[in-house]
Amino acid sequence: MTLRKILALTCLLLPMMASAHQFETGQRVPPIGITDRGELVLDKDQFSYKTWNSAQLVGKVRVLQHIAGRTSAKEKNATLIEAIKSAKLPHDRYQTTTIVNTDDAIPGSGMFVRSSLESNKKLYPWSQFIVDS
Repeated sequence: MTLRKILALTCLLLPMMASAHQFETGQRVPPIGITDRGELVLDKDQFSYKTWNSAQLVGKVRVLQHIAGRTSAKEKNATLIEAIKSAKLPHDRYQTTTIVNTDDAIPGSGMFVRSSLESNKKLYPWSQFIVDS
C-alpha cells in the first residue's frame, strides 16, 4: 500500500475515534458559565447584565439554543421559535434560553445585536437571553 493510500485511510478513520463531547447517558451535562456580559435582565424598563451559569436551569423544561449574532442565524431558527410561540407553553413550566454569540457577528454590529435582544426581552420577558461576547 502506498503512503498516499495509508494517509487517506487514516484521515478517513481518525474522525470516527474523536469525540467532541463526553456526555454520559443518565448524567447531567457539565455546567457552563458566561461572565463577560451574561444574562440580559429587564427591571423596571432598565436593562442590565448578570453573570449566567447553566446550573441555574432547574425546575422547567427548556429549549436551549446557542446561536451566532447574525441575521442569518436568527432566520434559520425562526421556524422553531414560531412553533414554540404557537404552542403557547405555560411560562411556569417552560422557558426558552437563547445564548447569542456576539463575537460571531458582522464586525461593528454587536451594538445592533444587543439592541435587538433588548427589544425581544421587552416582548417576551419570560424568555432568557444570554449575551456571550
